[in-house]
Amino acid sequence: MASLKFNNVYLNDWITISGPLESNSSLKKIDLKMDDYYFGEKTFEKAETKMQKVVIDKIIEKNKLEESDIDLLIGGDLLNQISATNYAAIDKPISLLGVYSACATFPESLIVGAMFLNNSSIKKVIGVTSSHNLTAERQFRFPIEYGTPRPHTSTFTATAGISTLLSKEEKKVKIESATIGKVTELGINDANNLGAVMAPAAAKTLYEHLNDLKRSPDYYDLILTGDLGCVGGSIFKEYCSLRYNLKLKKHLDAGCELYLKSQETYAGGSGPSCLPLVLFNKILENKKYKKILIIGTGALHSQTFVNQKSPIPAIAHAVSLEVI
Repeated sequence: MASLKFNNVYLNDWITISGPLESNSSLKKIDLKMDDYYFGEKTFEKAETKMQKVVIDKIIEKNKLEESDIDLLIGGDLLNQISATNYAAIDKPISLLGVYSACATFPESLIVGAMFLNNSSIKKVIGVTSSHNLTAERQFRFPIEYGTPRPHTSTFTATAGISTLLSKEEKKVKIESATIGKVTELGINDANNLGAVMAPAAAKTLYEHLNDLKRSPDYYDLILTGDLGCVGGSIFKEYCSLRYNLKLKKHLDAGCELYLKSQETYAGGSGPSCLPLVLFNKILENKKYKKILIIGTGALHSQTFVNQKSPIPAIAHAVSLEVI
């Protein structure tokens, strides 16, 4: 069975740092913000590493902890070999588990952290993830200077870093259950239409989560998908209805919720930081949501396979949260 239930695992705190565009978006709250994409560094990649270092240090400081109090660091990013996370962990006296599910990396880090807390003597875990618009563009598409036109189905990688503190202490948000996704692939090879690539994976994970735990979509006050964007979000709801007979009345997509229409970000936001940025700085600021199912969505593509015209696989992980 792909679904798990957890006992006494809590999301105690979080810190976010937002890029220049994200700091002026639809977010209700901003923890920290970058003035520009370089963040005082010489390259965009070093800027992304610094984002992670800042949010890790800040969450330790905010909770009056020492680095030695943290048993495990779990994190990942979009760069090859999750290099931003690896560099951020240099000189940290904390054991590191690197994880990668593309833009579904954030819920994966929560699942792995919750499993350790639920089944071992580990007491405190920090999760970290990030994305940077210009590092992602350079790696997955073209340098921004290339100026290539983008179709309306494409999304805009969010620039942000997020850290989370997980423990067995009852505080803020309970991690109640989770569903680990399965890889799907429906023959789409367009790297500028990743919402369509990921929508079936999100629908499959949602169906398995509800089926495994004997729930209906109405059990949740909100189902929040990761970064399908406005185009992919519409496909997701239609696919849920036609394939699984699921009628979703309380669904939002973080990619479609992040930016203002005036910011002209095509089909909306994307990246591993998109879902947690919207969750922590917008959704949880609205006190009406008590039971939230987050579904992170990731397109598991590489430049090499895309250039060889191979179909793009996708995955989605779900985590059930209960606001205390």
